[in-house]
This record gives sequence, C-alpha cells and structure tokens, in this order.
Amino acid sequence: MADEIVIDKQLFHERLSSFVNKWKADKRSGDAIFGGAGSIATIVGKASDPSSYMKPAAFQLWLLGYEFPAALFVLTPDLLQIVTTKKKATYLEPLKGGKVPIEILVRGKDAEQNKKQLEACIETMRNAGKKVAVMKKDNAAGPFAEEWKAAFQGADFKEEDQVDLAPILSIAALSVKDEKELRAIRDAARASSGLMTNYFVEEMSEILDSEKPITHQAFANKISDKIDDSKFFQKLKVSPNFDPMQLDWAMAPTVQSGGKYDLRFQSEPDQNKMQPGVIVSALGLRYMTYSSMVGRTYMVDPNKQQESNYKLLLSIHDLVLKSIKDGAVAKDVYNKALNLLKSKKPDLEKNFLKNVGYGIGTENKDATLLLSGKNIRQLKDGMTLCVVTGLTDLPNPSAQDKKSGTYSLLIMDTVRVSPTDPAVFTKDCASALDAVSFFFNDEEEPEAKPKPKRESRPAIAQSNITKTRTRHERPTNQDAEKEAMRREHQKELHAKKQQEGLEKYGKGTASLNGTEEKKFKRFEAYKRDNQFPNKVKDLEIVVDKKNLTVVLPIMGRPVPFHIHTIKNASHTPEGDFTSLRINFLSPGQGVGRKDDQPFEDPTAHFIRSLTFRSHDIDRIDDITRDITELKKEVVRREQEKKQMEDVVEQDKLVTVKNRKAPTLELVYMRPALDGKRMPGTVEIHQNGLRYHHGSGGVKIDILFSNIKHLFFQPSQHELIVIIHIHLKNPIMIGKKKAKDVQFIRDATEMQFDETGNRKRRHKFGDEEEFEQEQEERRRRAALDKEFKNYAEKIADAARNEGVAVDIPFRELGFNGVPARSSVLIQPTTDCLVQLTEPPFTCITISEIEIVHLERVQFGLRNFDMVIVFKDYNRAPVHINTIPVESLDPVKDWLDSVEIPFTEGPLNLSWATIMKTVTSDPHQFFVDGGWSFLSTESDDEEGDDEEEESAFEVSESELAISDESSEDESDFDENASDEMSDEGSEDDMSEEGEDWDELEKKAARKDRESGLNDEEDKKKRRR
Repeated sequence: MADEIVIDKQLFHERLSSFVNKWKADKRSGDAIFGGAGSIATIVGKASDPSSYMKPAAFQLWLLGYEFPAALFVLTPDLLQIVTTKKKATYLEPLKGGKVPIEILVRGKDAEQNKKQLEACIETMRNAGKKVAVMKKDNAAGPFAEEWKAAFQGADFKEEDQVDLAPILSIAALSVKDEKELRAIRDAARASSGLMTNYFVEEMSEILDSEKPITHQAFANKISDKIDDSKFFQKLKVSPNFDPMQLDWAMAPTVQSGGKYDLRFQSEPDQNKMQPGVIVSALGLRYMTYSSMVGRTYMVDPNKQQESNYKLLLSIHDLVLKSIKDGAVAKDVYNKALNLLKSKKPDLEKNFLKNVGYGIGTENKDATLLLSGKNIRQLKDGMTLCVVTGLTDLPNPSAQDKKSGTYSLLIMDTVRVSPTDPAVFTKDCASALDAVSFFFNDEEEPEAKPKPKRESRPAIAQSNITKTRTRHERPTNQDAEKEAMRREHQKELHAKKQQEGLEKYGKGTASLNGTEEKKFKRFEAYKRDNQFPNKVKDLEIVVDKKNLTVVLPIMGRPVPFHIHTIKNASHTPEGDFTSLRINFLSPGQGVGRKDDQPFEDPTAHFIRSLTFRSHDIDRIDDITRDITELKKEVVRREQEKKQMEDVVEQDKLVTVKNRKAPTLELVYMRPALDGKRMPGTVEIHQNGLRYHHGSGGVKIDILFSNIKHLFFQPSQHELIVIIHIHLKNPIMIGKKKAKDVQFIRDATEMQFDETGNRKRRHKFGDEEEFEQEQEERRRRAALDKEFKNYAEKIADAARNEGVAVDIPFRELGFNGVPARSSVLIQPTTDCLVQLTEPPFTCITISEIEIVHLERVQFGLRNFDMVIVFKDYNRAPVHINTIPVESLDPVKDWLDSVEIPFTEGPLNLSWATIMKTVTSDPHQFFVDGGWSFLSTESDDEEGDDEEEESAFEVSESELAISDESSEDESDFDENASDEMSDEGSEDDMSEEGEDWDELEKKAARKDRESGLNDEEDKKKRRR
C-alpha cells in the first residue's frame, strides 16, 4: 500500500498557498483569526483511528491526502519545516519547489541529532514572532509526540503567547470545502443513507417480523460487515466514479432500543436484545477520508404521545435546516430551534440536546463549529455540517413498554451550507413520520377493533411490518404507495414549474421569436449597365449563373431578376408551342409560412408570374432546367451557411513542451475523417486535446473550454470502449461540423484466428473455450481501465473548466428510437445519452423543461417520449418506440431527477404547441402552462378525455411530419401547383386501404386478366 502513495503536488501547493495567503491577509487587516501568531506547530503521534481523526491529522489529510504518523509540521508564512522518518520523507521530497519553501528534516537513530532537529524547529518559531499557535488540547500520543512536548515546554514559551490552533485550522483550512471535498462528502453521505435505507431497514423489518432474538451489538456488527460488500454499494449508484474500496467507518453502526439510549453515541457496546418500540440507529461512512453521518428513529406501534413528540422534533429539524445558510450565526440557529420547542412544548426543554449539530469533514466532529447557544461563529458557503436534533429521556406512557420507562428521539443529517437552503446530502434516507412508523397487522384478534388512525394511514414501502401469513399482500401495497408518492412528487414539480413560468414570463413579455421577424429582402443583380451579359442584346432569356440572375425581355427591354425573387419555373408544351411560366415570390400570397413576407409599402404592386411562348421547345426546356438548378444551388449554399453559423473559431492549442503529453494510442475517432480508416493518437495538452490521425499530418484540436460533457462508456455488453466528448459549440472535422467527438477502440480482436494455435492440438472442447472467455474478460477489463484512467486524466487537466467524467448507468437504460434505429438510451448523472451508434444523443438534464410520454394506452406495446427544453426556440426531441415494459422505470428515473412528466394516449403536434408557447409565453402560463398535457381529471365521470385537443395529430399526419424536415429548401416547399396536385392525388389513392382490401383487388385483377387471356386464345383459334 505504501508504494501506492502519490501526493497531488499541485493540490498541495494550492491549499498551502491559500492557507498562507489568509494568514498574511489576517496580519495586514488586523483580524483575529490567527491571533497574531507568527508560527504554527502541529504534530501527529500514533496513527489515528478513522473514527476519531483529530485536527492535526485532519490538517495533514487536507494538505497531503494522507495521514503521516510521527510527523511534526512547523509552519511560518515563509517556510514549512517537516520532521519525519526517512521512509515518509521520500514521499514528501517531490513536494519541494512551490511558492512556500519546504525543509524536510529526517529523523534517525541518533538521539542527539534528533534533538537538534527539534531545537531547529523551535528556533524557527522564535524567529517568526513572539506568539505561536499550538493545540491547547494536544492528544498526540507516542514517543515522538512526547519528545516534542518536552522540547516545546523547555523552550519557555509563555502561556499568554500561546494561541489555540484548533479554531485557526478550522476557519482557515478545514471548514470551507472545495468542489472535490464536497463531492467526496456527498458520496459518503449517499452511501451512508443508502446503507441505512436499503439494508438496515430491511434487516430490522425481517428481525422484527420473524421475532428473532438478536443483541444490539450483534445487529450492529452485521451492518458493519456490509462495508465489504462492494456489489451492494455499486448498486446504490452513488456516483459514476464511486469506488467502494475507498469506504471506511467514520462512526460504527449503533443500534439502541428498550429504554437505554445515548444520543452522544459514546457508550460501550450494548449486549442487550433489540426490542420493539422506539429504535434509534446511527452510522457514518468515510469516503476518500471525508466523513458523513446519518441517524434515524424508527417506531414500532407508536402511541399518540410518541407520534406527537416526533412530529415536533421533525418540525424543529426542518427549521434548523432552513436556518442554515451563508452568513447565519451558529447560536441563532440553535436559539430558533429552542424557541420553537418552548412555544410548542416548553416542558420538553430539559430533554432537548445542548446543540443541534457540528462541523464535519476530515474530522468527525469540528467542535469550533458547534451549533450551540453560545457559539458566535458564522456559517459560510461550502461548509458541511452534521445536523443533529434530539429529545432524550422522554417518559413512556405505553402500557406494553413500562419496563423501558423512557425513550429518546433522534434525526441526524449531513448537509452543505449554501447561500439559500442547504443541500441535504442524506435526503434519500426518509425521516417523515409515515416512513419511520411500523405497525403489526394481527388478524388473530378479531375482537380488538383497529383504531381508525391505523386504518387510514397508508402502508409505506420498507416500513410496513406484517406477519409472514400476510406477506403476500406487501408488494401490492408497496407498488400502490410508490405510485402515490410519485404522483404527489410530480404534482409538486408541476406546481413549481408553473410558478417559475409565471415569474419568468410576466405581463408584457414579448414574443420569444420576435427577433426573427421576417423582412422583405432586397437583392441587387447588377450595379451598372455594362455588367449585363452580351446575349441580352438579342432580347433572349438569359440565365446568368455567375451573378445569380435571370434576365427576361419585357416590352423590348432586358429586365434582370435575382434568383432569390423567383419562386419556381415550369414549362408546358401545347402543340407546336411551349409556355415557360416563371413564378415570383411576393408578399401576401399566404401559401406557406415562408411565403408570407412583409413589405414596407402596402400600396405597392407585385408581379406574381410571367409567361413566355416559344416554338423552340428544347431551348425553353434548357432554360427551365437552368433556373431550377440555379435555385437549388442557391438554396443549398444558404443552408450550408446557416448550418455553419454556430461553428466558432477555437483559440489556439497551447502544447506541452517541457514534458511528454499523456497519450492514448491506437484509437479511432468518430466522426471519421475522409480517407482510409486508420488509428490515431490522442494527446492532453495545457488547454485542450489534440488527435493525430494515422501517420499523416491531420490534426484535430478540442479545447477544454469548449467541452460541455465528458463520458466514459466501458466495453461491457458492447463491441467498443468509448471516450465521448460533447461540445458546447460545434467544430469542423474535415468538411463537416460535429458537436460530438468520440475516441474508440474495438474490444474484440476478430483478426486473430486461433484454429492453428498449438494449444488447439492438446486441449479440446469446453476447457479451451473457457480459457478463451477468461482471456476475453481480462482483455476487456484492461481496456476499460486504460480508457477510464485516460478520461480521468482529461477531467483533471480540464478541472478549471468544470469538466468531470460521467459514466452511463446501463441498469437504468431503455431501448428507443431517437433517430434511425432502435438503440439503448442510458441516463448518466447529468445527461441522457446514446453513445454507441451515430447519430449520437446527448441531452443535458438541467436543460429539460418537461417530458411528455405519448401513446400511453392499454393494448399498445410501445410508447414515445417527447423532451421539451427550457429554451422554447429549441425543437423538442422525440424518442420513439420505447417498449411499454420500460414505462415505470422511465417514470421512476424522471421523478428521481426532478423532471416533471405527463402522459397521454395520442401523439401531439409539437410544432403547433411550441409556436403557441413562443408567441405569447405569459398568456400560455396564465392559461395553465403545461397542465393541458395531463390526462388526469378530478372528475372521473367527466368526459374530458373524449374531447379532441387542438394539438392532437393522427398517425398518418405523424408519419408525414416525421418524413418532412425543417431544413427543406424554399424551392422544394414551393413547388409548382401542378406538382403539388399530383402528390395529393397519390396520397388520396393510397389512404384508407389495408392489406385485406389490397389482396382482394389483386385477386380480382388476376381473375380479370385470366379471363381476358382465355378470350384472346378463342379469338386466335377462330
């Protein structure tokens, strides 16, 4: 393990410099954070127990990421001296070379030399100033710690010159966490709450249900052993990069019941048997050295007083959470909670805890951040707290529980301080009264009438304890309760979305597409007369492709018309003549949405069309074809120009010069470059990535500032392993623009044929096949590890841009058709993605406004999903043909990521809907917003469902709309009337005929043709 110790040098110097800068600023401003101390001395003696890290050890963990026992740190604003053993010094040597000089003194077996090193440290402290900061309550143990204490006491530093180091380390280093620390605490909290919810509650339910005798300690040990079950924590989906091997206990699981409770959790292991009644449990997991805590009270058959007291405690806990925000004072938080208790039940003041929480992080308990009635410390954004509210030694009036005498109640959560409401990291562990109440359904006592309250309360999943004889009823109750909870949560999300819409789009809000107001465009064909083609002298029709103009002879004069003013051209032969008809674009036609163009002079007259007759049919045919091709070419250019509007020119890549750039070799890029398919190399540079294609000189640069999302998809169940980059703005790859770039490698090696292998002649059948499978698994695992490590290197290099690696959750995936074919669509932490088959899908969850599920009705095997974005000008995304088996999992996922969803039996016309929204968003939300999508009705007997919606479309219309594209050209849309009429006749002839009718028609034609053949034969014979 020691060989794996690698200290992050950059992070170490960032944190050390930050600490020293605060120290210097404190000296200049005259603040009292450092108390005027000129030096700091902190020592770690023996290795700490992970459940009780003290501040010196926590400071080491914050700086180094590891605890170094038997190490002394002496720090001044200009120097860091470290006294430690030779082995530890080898890990610390690479840290030299930062802004703060580092001097490492290596202890050996020479006692005199060791003493001189400590004297050198004391001399450094004396030279730095009169005052020194040390731990007033120094609990360091071990020979080295004792040796330092003796040397420090012999140095004769006066008591009044010694400043307490504990609050200094807390305020300047440990209390406010950066993003990396917050993620570690969040993951620890999610693992803790997942263990409590998905394992502790299940096991407790089973024990109470089966009435198995078990001691508190035995049950706690059973929970404690669960930390070794990596598969359990993987299933919790804590985070994409979560590593269960990094978990440790911050607070070992504790179970208390039967009248003996210690809410400080400092009592000795309890060998008493667990009893029904009030059960208090708490546990804390540490992830990457950062702690979290969660604690809950579970009540079996609670009486009214217990329920009332728990409701009060829950309201106090909620008030504490609402009071925790940036700038709040610790004592004010506690006093608000105490005042609420006094106003509701003043007689319980003596049972209330003396504080409602404390700081948490690398330390399990930061006493300088105690939320008590005396602490004047201010809370800051980024702090993490363990919020603990409890009532102790409450009298128990329950007849069945008189032996126990008293009971206690506790709620414990890990939270992050923010500018507004805190982020509760353990919110997944429910604390509502219904979620923690357990009831026995004893059908053997028909005489005892159940209380109405028990009947009216719904059974809660994971909290409904029944006898084994009624266990078959539990899944139905759980499903019904789960659906009810989901519906309730969705109502809250929809109400919140409606309120946000009303607030965002107030009265007087302009149309969202007002910036796209159409104007009549003016085009100039020629600036001077001498630019006309020579052929115009003969008064011929001339198609000038160079100047995008058609010159027409009108009343003996050549008149130029720019191609943008022409709608289309067609010619119709009439005997010896042919007629050329040229239609022009003009305002007021009203044929299509693109034709209706405004003009500043309402009294102006426009030529709608011109017709020319000629005997030369071939020439007129050539002119028609030239005009048509020129129009198509111009439309194509405009479309290309429009597509390239969002392509931005990237800054230059700053390459790494003083060292070799981290590389990933033998990878293919998608979208592929033109030419032969060849593997290339990816390199990580200072501000971006560079892909070298094959052995040629083609290079593709991707800047970190342009990366929106970074994904790693392993080769499990796939043929390739993928690093996928979703960009903020598209870039040019070859001649095409791309917003998604992938680096892949094949996970299978099909080119190797092992039929002639030497092993083949000696091993036959299943044994060799098993070896091949083992080799395949090993190779895939190595490939996944290589790509995952490289993706993490990319994220580390781009962390200043907020880039993190996201991994799809395959277990939550569902099949659907977002483009051309059915693929597996998988959620990630921040997105919904499909990365295997182009065109790729990457939808950011935070950009989703609402999701509507279409064709959800009995009898259909598939449904469709429509994703509407917060940017209403962005077209909704359709994911079609999702199997109905995925309906509930999709709903659960949408609900879990706080996305409101609706469902309906029909497909809707989303172009019409979004046009309604963007034209007047204020009125849209005044009229109820997205509530029209919901098919639920309060009046079950009403016939609302039978009414047709203005937005509903038939299946035939849906098929037509799917085939059409918003990117069609003006020329294609505005085809001649004759062409559109022909198309409509074809459509009418095919509509309404099914396979049976078509087969009957075919059989009838066959019979008729057969009869005709017989008649022809008879005629020939005659």
